[in-house]
Amino acid sequence: MTARGKRRGRRATASRARARGRSARRAVDAATLMEAAERARSRAHAPYSHFTVGAALLTRRGTIVTGCNVENASYGLTICAERVAVFNAVAAGERDFVAIAVAAGAAAAPCGACRQVLGEFAPRLDVYFRGAGGRVVKRRLDQLLPEAFALRTRRAT
Repeated sequence: MTARGKRRGRRATASRARARGRSARRAVDAATLMEAAERARSRAHAPYSHFTVGAALLTRRGTIVTGCNVENASYGLTICAERVAVFNAVAAGERDFVAIAVAAGAAAAPCGACRQVLGEFAPRLDVYFRGAGGRVVKRRLDQLLPEAFALRTRRAT
């Protein structure tokens, strides 16, 4: 088979996998997502706490969108890496997320505010972060935020 035929075969296989509804989770593993989060962490702006965080958000299409924390002298204006990743993804037209990895150089899961924002889009999102001893931990978002706030709106009659 020629190189061109092999490329067509790979594309056809990937296309069939998408058609069967397989998620991007199989195409991008936790290690790859954590590596992307670590790279994002290197771009963090944390001159006050020196606690740098990076996040890598995986979309259903297989795109990885990153974010890093950005601190401000007015602490309330600081934004977490996870929310930056979500906002970057939404600004790029992505709204269907399957996983997020968070890298902080220490054991750190997403904060409550980030969990709530992520829950707006994907309550059953896979969340990867480093736990005690530096090992990667996987939890589903609905396990980390079991009683998420959900605004119920009534339809106009």
